[in-house]
Amino acid sequence: MERHKVSLLKCSNYDYDLIKKSILKSFKNLGGIDKYIDKGDKVLLKINLLMKKRPEEATTTHPVFTKALAKVLIDYGAEVIIGDSPGGPFNTSILNGVYRACGIEEISKEVGAELNYNTNSVEMKNEKGLILKNINAIEVLNKVDKVISVSKLKTHGMMMFTGAVKNMFGIVAGLEKAEYHVRMPNIKDFSNALLDICILAKPVLSFMDGIVGMEGNGPSGGDPRQVGAVIASTSPYHLDVVATSLIGINPGKVPTIQRSVERGICEGNFNDIEIIGERIEELKINDFIVPEIRSLDLLDGKLPKFMRTIINELMQPKPVFNKNICVGCEKCFESCPPQVITMINRKPSVKLDECIRCFCCQELCPVNAIDIHRPILMKLLARL
Repeated sequence: MERHKVSLLKCSNYDYDLIKKSILKSFKNLGGIDKYIDKGDKVLLKINLLMKKRPEEATTTHPVFTKALAKVLIDYGAEVIIGDSPGGPFNTSILNGVYRACGIEEISKEVGAELNYNTNSVEMKNEKGLILKNINAIEVLNKVDKVISVSKLKTHGMMMFTGAVKNMFGIVAGLEKAEYHVRMPNIKDFSNALLDICILAKPVLSFMDGIVGMEGNGPSGGDPRQVGAVIASTSPYHLDVVATSLIGINPGKVPTIQRSVERGICEGNFNDIEIIGERIEELKINDFIVPEIRSLDLLDGKLPKFMRTIINELMQPKPVFNKNICVGCEKCFESCPPQVITMINRKPSVKLDECIRCFCCQELCPVNAIDIHRPILMKLLARL
């Protein structure tokens, strides 16, 4: 049985020298940088840039983490491009704002890395995909030799956890991501799609910024939480098993890990993992706040509308809008894949019987004015 190496290192803060040392040690633990990167390679650092957020809000990959990794690669002799397709439209104006707000513009200048402003998309064949045989991806994928995933450790309202695998959803171009939510409202289908996208991207390495993660109402409305870890692996699937275990999540409950097990990619436990570095028990957090899975997928499109309405009330989570905080920016209205949010007097209202519970509205709200309400019955059943 092949055992996949996962490097787990302690790193207490965003001190540049400390992080750079951890990244160099991560490469060493995985066999050396030359095992994966050739001198002269053009490498895409696919970081998590969900939206305009300050680094200290723990929504995006921290700029100092990105800087240290880019510097190591550039010193080795690689060309580095930093990029992502954030939530919403994919254009240079939005990229400019996100790069600046997230601190990425500044660090790219400091180390001589290139920021991706290529907003073209290209349809790519995905023969190994289960349900996505063709993916409309950002064109920069075709312009680089290697891809490295640089994710942020966070909980997620829809998928419970967002890590190395889900980070690759950002290679899907712009608003195409919303279309995938509409086409695949069922969690099993959507998590299979996330695996298909990760398989297409083929990251040669995956790094995770787990120094300060996000707990609770992630991936953007949760709270920063000190974790103190830098995680790296050749396998994003096995990295996620380690990362979820680190914050007290049973990997078997995470949809992307469930699909990885079903498809024979990983075992979902430590039987096929070799951890190098710290013992997981030394860093493990047992009281990390994790949202319950967004739904039990009991509706499955087969029940009449009146029954769906009843079950929605009793079991389904739902977005709740805090209209005292809401600034009327209409981001929720613009980002809703099934278009079931309307603006009344510049405040949002949602048709819950048509809501697919993707929570893109909550993810992309710039002022955290949207909470996810989970009925008590759903919480109880989800723990069974």
